[in-house]
Amino acid sequence: MSKLFEYREKLNITQEELSTKSGISVRTIQRIEAGTIPKGHTLKALAEALEIEENKLLKKESKTNGINYTLLKFINLSSLLFVFIPPVNILLPLIIMFAKKQFNPLTKQLVTIQILWTILMLAVFLIGAILNSWLLLEGDLVIFLLIVLGFCNVFIIIRNTVELDQNKKLYINLNFSII
Repeated sequence: MSKLFEYREKLNITQEELSTKSGISVRTIQRIEAGTIPKGHTLKALAEALEIEENKLLKKESKTNGINYTLLKFINLSSLLFVFIPPVNILLPLIIMFAKKQFNPLTKQLVTIQILWTILMLAVFLIGAILNSWLLLEGDLVIFLLIVLGFCNVFIIIRNTVELDQNKKLYINLNFSII
C-alpha cells in the first residue's frame, strides 16, 4: 500500500476527486499508488491537494522492511549457547542468518558485535596470559578475565534482546558492519 493511497483513504476521496483537486491525471495517480515514486510538479500538486508535506509521500512504507524480530532475537540468543567458546558464538548466529536468509542491517550488526567481542576477548585473554606469566601471579588471572568477559557478553546479548523486543532496535548500535 502506497503512502498516496493511505492519505487519500484518510481523506475518504476517490482517485477521480484527487485528480480534479490536484490537476494530476487519474492514470498517474494509479501508477503512483501502484508503486511509482512521484517527482517534481506531480509530487508538489498531490501534496498540496492532500494538504500534507511533500516528503510524507516519499517516505517508505511503515512496514518493518521484512525484518522478522522473533527470528532476530533467536539469532541473538543463539550466541548464549557458546558464550565461553568465542569462535562458535559467531558461527551459530552466522549459520542461522544464512539458513534463514536474514541479511538485514540489524542481523549483520548482531553478528558484527559478536565478532568484535570475540576479538576483544582473545586480545584480553592474550594480554592476561602474558601479564600472568611476567608478573608471576598466583592464581588464574586468565580464567578470571574469561569469566568476567563471558558474563559481559551475556549481558550484551540479553540487553540487545530486550531492546529488540521493546523498541525494535539494538541497545548497542554500531555505525558499521563487518559482514
